[in-house]
Amino acid sequence: MMPQPSSMLLLISSLLAALPATSASGLYTKNSPVLQLNQQTYNQLIANSNHTSIVEFYAPWCGHCQNLKPAYEKVAKNLEGLAKVAAVNCDDDANKPFCGQMGIQGFPTLKIVTASKQLGRPLVEDYRGARSAKAIADAVAERIPNHVKRLTDKNLDGWLSENEALPKAILFTNKGTTSALIRALAVDFLGGIKFAQIRNKETEAVEKFGVKQFPTLILLPGDGKEPITYDGELKKKPMVEFLSQAAAPNPDPAPAKAKSRSVDNRAEKLKPTESPDPQVVPEDAKEAKPAQVLVQAPDIDTLPTVEALEAACLTPKSGTCILALLPEQKEADTDFPGPVKEALRSLSEIAHKHSQRKSNLFPFYSVPAINTGAQTLRDGLGLPADENAVIIVLNGRRGWWSRYDPSKSGDFGIAPVEAWIDAIRLGEGSKEKLPDGILVVKGEPEKEPEESVEESVEDGSVEEESAEESPKQEKEHDEL
Repeated sequence: MMPQPSSMLLLISSLLAALPATSASGLYTKNSPVLQLNQQTYNQLIANSNHTSIVEFYAPWCGHCQNLKPAYEKVAKNLEGLAKVAAVNCDDDANKPFCGQMGIQGFPTLKIVTASKQLGRPLVEDYRGARSAKAIADAVAERIPNHVKRLTDKNLDGWLSENEALPKAILFTNKGTTSALIRALAVDFLGGIKFAQIRNKETEAVEKFGVKQFPTLILLPGDGKEPITYDGELKKKPMVEFLSQAAAPNPDPAPAKAKSRSVDNRAEKLKPTESPDPQVVPEDAKEAKPAQVLVQAPDIDTLPTVEALEAACLTPKSGTCILALLPEQKEADTDFPGPVKEALRSLSEIAHKHSQRKSNLFPFYSVPAINTGAQTLRDGLGLPADENAVIIVLNGRRGWWSRYDPSKSGDFGIAPVEAWIDAIRLGEGSKEKLPDGILVVKGEPEKEPEESVEESVEDGSVEEESAEESPKQEKEHDEL
């Protein structure tokens, strides 16, 4: 028996009600935590933003996009106040030219956007990691710029005496890395408040400010005013309110009239404003031109000969080097195995990121198998000759080496490789003594005082700025 018309309508209504709710603009509803963009609002809210963003380019009919939606909305909630999480519906006719300009060839495509010195010309890179909420959130958090100075007992007074009228904020912490939260706060107040971080082991600094627990944030208002200790919740909004008593946070998005992101004049140019409603198109965004897209990071340098390898990394005076030992290629056009390509891509993107920030990071090199020094190095360090992907670090001057172990993280992705490199920069992580015969000594070796295998902060290979922290859990991005 055929169902009655009224029953059929009821059935159809029930089926439609069971379908995922979408807004007229695409996959995400109006109340979604994901910022919904078009060509105009992308330029105003993302390209001109002070903050790091991630943008999903999708089509509502795409099954992979629908599967990603719950995780992507979780990313938006976890990174609220720290970074922007946005999406562009490329199935919308009005957005198709923009998606083509951004080089979108499949769905979903995720791009991480980082502010550069010139407004409207951000750094844009493809996200190639796992499609989980944690992996995406970690990748975005890693790319929040680091304007937080790493201080010790030795350089604290010098830093405090710099521009004494300018407010300063110091985070006392028991962590060696810099959280996404404190980096985001430093971006908010860039040019208005100088930020620094001090470890709990710096006892003189801890006693100087009477710090009893970690983490503790102390504000120095400047002009000789007494320090103020923050005693509120470790969340972005109340911390911004606390710091605002010394300086106004920068507006976001930045004013279109600002020509550069100069730290020296930024506080004078920018005045506090409210962030625009994500659902509202600002009037001045309608005439905005699309932002320039900067693509793939350049490859790391190659050491093709034994002489080049020895001169760069294997003398008693050599500093820290990161080396990717490449496997043999049977034919000239043979591609590397997947883990090797992933390792090289991770190193190139990490090196490129630090180059853009002009931070002092030790050099990265690839060493092809045709370089006979590569096999000599493998033999001397006891590394398997047939292992495809091998990343090592060594320091000839201090006589130590270490190897990246992918078994601890499962891969050669950017996040675990950079965490390993950050540990090296901070003088942490395990190291082994270089075996005899690795270093090339020409003439009489110079006698140097014996030093510990451990890296020290005074060594030039350790950057003064603290490393960026990869959050351990999905909801730990607010932790200091």
